[in-house]
Amino acid sequence: MRSFYILLLVLMVVSCEYFDVKKTSTEAILKEELQTFNWSEVDEYPSFSQCDSVEFKQERKDCFQQVLVQHISGFLQNEDVFVYQDINDTVVLSFQVSETGKLQLLQTKIDSSTLVSIPEIKKLLHKSLDSLPKIFPAIKRGQQVKTEFTLPIIINVN
Repeated sequence: MRSFYILLLVLMVVSCEYFDVKKTSTEAILKEELQTFNWSEVDEYPSFSQCDSVEFKQERKDCFQQVLVQHISGFLQNEDVFVYQDINDTVVLSFQVSETGKLQLLQTKIDSSTLVSIPEIKKLLHKSLDSLPKIFPAIKRGQQVKTEFTLPIIINVN
């Protein structure tokens, strides 16, 4: 009987390790979560109210870009621009949409010949963005986030 109590005592001392709960700090959890985070993708792209009925992520992105291109192109077509030679150029615009849905033009890549022919093109592009409809920002894990993207605009003046 004595050996039974000794065996039971040894088992109790050894088995206490199995009941030891390891504590994980919130910093460790956050660090692990941030490593698995894909920072280059969002759950929902920025959108306009016209794109609300679109269900799929890629189609919603395409809708946003299409509305933006149509708005800028429509604005430029309504402006009186006089040129001395035909222009057929692709202007690449870099945008940022803030967490509040504010669109900002970061950079424009315009061919030098287009800049010579239409010196006010940058001003016109900035002006076209002033009359945009409300933009809903991108969403990542339920939070509104800042996003950046580039968009080509075809300039064709005859």
